[in-house]
Amino acid sequence: MNAKTDLDVLSDFFDRYGSALTTGDLAALAGCYALPGSVVADAYTFTFSSPASVALSFIGAAPDYQERELIAAHAGIDDVHRLSPALMLVTVEWEFLDSQGRSVPGERYVYLVRITSAGPAICTVIHAA
Repeated sequence: MNAKTDLDVLSDFFDRYGSALTTGDLAALAGCYALPGSVVADAYTFTFSSPASVALSFIGAAPDYQERELIAAHAGIDDVHRLSPALMLVTVEWEFLDSQGRSVPGERYVYLVRITSAGPAICTVIHAA
């Protein structure tokens, strides 16, 4: 893949991921992850090894998005670093749109993504400052 194609594929993938986040589509979220996978933050790390465990990790997020009336998510891809033919580190700054049409800043994450024949899959999510 060339860099433009990589960016297009990643943009489409994170658009689907953001849509699944804001609609609470747990099955779609689980489908975005390679298994086993992990989430790493300053204060914790957790892993998941099944689609059900991925879905469970997002159960608390859906009510938060609804309470804040977030209806859309945009992944601003800041950086893509290819580690190997199949692995990339992707830095994303999330921005949300609320039901009033206002922009709501999100957080920044670094994703370790594996490119497979079925498309990108998140291996690890790292909360970034």
